[in-house]
Amino acid sequence: MVRPRNGRWIGCKPLATLYKPAGVPATVLEIISVDLDELEAMRLVDGEDMQQSDAAAEMKISRSTVGRLLESGRKKIVKALINGHGLDIQEGDAPINYHALPRFRRQRRGRNAGQMGEQEEQNTEKGGDKDAR
Repeated sequence: MVRPRNGRWIGCKPLATLYKPAGVPATVLEIISVDLDELEAMRLVDGEDMQQSDAAAEMKISRSTVGRLLESGRKKIVKALINGHGLDIQEGDAPINYHALPRFRRQRRGRNAGQMGEQEEQNTEKGGDKDAR
């Protein structure tokens, strides 16, 4: 009997799940499926510059599993790009657990929505806030 697969913790779900070459009708394309856990491993290691061991801890799987996910996901994406195939992102066979995404800074609302606070103004005047330049 085969051991059940562990769930993978996914930090983001893509907004679009189907990608295809421009100018080619989808009806004539070969579609290659990329599993969501393969995409998450690539996002963490390639996109976030994490070590495989850190990505494994984030996804709550072993480091060797992350290595296998990276290898299979990269092969699929390269095959699709080189041969002009479409890419379809699917959940795959492993159970998926979505963990909370990082919270983004809230925009101010109300009477002072368009104004900076005193501390932020002082930092900007002193050149301390590099983002405001």
